[in-house]
Amino acid sequence: MEEAVNYGILGYVVPHSLYPNGYHCNTKLPLPFMNLASQKNFIAVYSTALYAKKELMDWFILEHKKRCKYKIHMGKSCIRFKKMEDIPFGLIGELTPKISTDEWIDIYETSIKASKK
Repeated sequence: MEEAVNYGILGYVVPHSLYPNGYHCNTKLPLPFMNLASQKNFIAVYSTALYAKKELMDWFILEHKKRCKYKIHMGKSCIRFKKMEDIPFGLIGELTPKISTDEWIDIYETSIKASKK
């Protein structure tokens, strides 16, 4: 993984040197893994791995309930936080290494990219 600005926001991506095909929506862009954004009404963490791997999503939701005082506010791969102090940085830090680059490429190739054809 490498840090990059992707779609105008900070992101962590699989670089073209590891996955030359790039992102199916725009192959000039590297394959996204996680993005962080400050929106008008919330701070967002976008984790495509949560959307793509049910066990990971289940783990994250369970751990969030244990560690956070507010109910989780999510979209498919977007976790929203109203205040900076509500962000469970430790939990997000644990989420990131739960999926390897090779595993993410495999999941992307077999489920996400395949379903877009």
